[in-house]
Amino acid sequence: MKLATYEHNGQTRIGALKDGSLVDLTDTFVSIKSLLEGGDDALAKARAAVDAASETILESDVRYLPPVPDPNKLLCLAGNYQSHVEEGGGYFPGKEKTWPRVFMKPPSTTIIGDGDKIVLPRNAQKIDWECELAVVIGKHARFVGAADGLDYVAGYTVMIDVSERELKVPDAREDRDGDKWFDWLNGKWLDTFAPCGPVIALKDEIPDPHALAIKLRVSGDTKQDGNTGQMTYSVAELVSWISELVTLEPGDIIATGTLAGVGATTGEFLKAGDNVEGEIEGIGVLKNPVTGE
Repeated sequence: MKLATYEHNGQTRIGALKDGSLVDLTDTFVSIKSLLEGGDDALAKARAAVDAASETILESDVRYLPPVPDPNKLLCLAGNYQSHVEEGGGYFPGKEKTWPRVFMKPPSTTIIGDGDKIVLPRNAQKIDWECELAVVIGKHARFVGAADGLDYVAGYTVMIDVSERELKVPDAREDRDGDKWFDWLNGKWLDTFAPCGPVIALKDEIPDPHALAIKLRVSGDTKQDGNTGQMTYSVAELVSWISELVTLEPGDIIATGTLAGVGATTGEFLKAGDNVEGEIEGIGVLKNPVTGE
């Protein structure tokens, strides 16, 4: 089953896809997050409603919103594909000798939906793209073993981790240890820099999250093309590791990192008028135009 948050006739609704249309579930569930908080019983209720539905809404009549517009946490992985690490000139010693690098984006100001504009801010210089498989958490998770990590996953969506590679800072700054790292981190936080969507494919749609074709196009030109099987730390391992740092909650999103093909490698970056498309097999295509502030 695929779940969506969408706008229809000026109202925000939630629903599930059925034969290219949407079954409205808003009368039963307030939001996708509340549905997930209801656990397996709520998902079974949603599936029963979809099976019994006689009325549907055409996808062409709705505007997709972020599937989970209000996650409590948006967590992202840095350097989880060896190809991406190496294209940037980095070295990866192997996951047995290190651990995942996790950072956060502020969800209330970075998350946008399918068709929404990526806005290049006035302090932008080199804005890059990263298509990522995003995990949507379905259960509270704390100190979860890696063998059980997937049990806490509800499903998956597409996320584009938009990044400022060279944040503009005052020229008068006196450099300190860690400044470059913080510039990198702050460049991930800018408004509209986390497009998500268009839908959530639940686990019954994605039996193996590590066998999915993943691509990103900029104005029709393919920039990234690979497979989620190339990620270093698996989804289960990431859930386990993060659950040792912070309690994961239903609706939380974990973006699992990106593959080779980012703009920083060639010195090509996003500009106003571009159109970005992130595509992951079994989920769909997330499309976002780019504009200046």
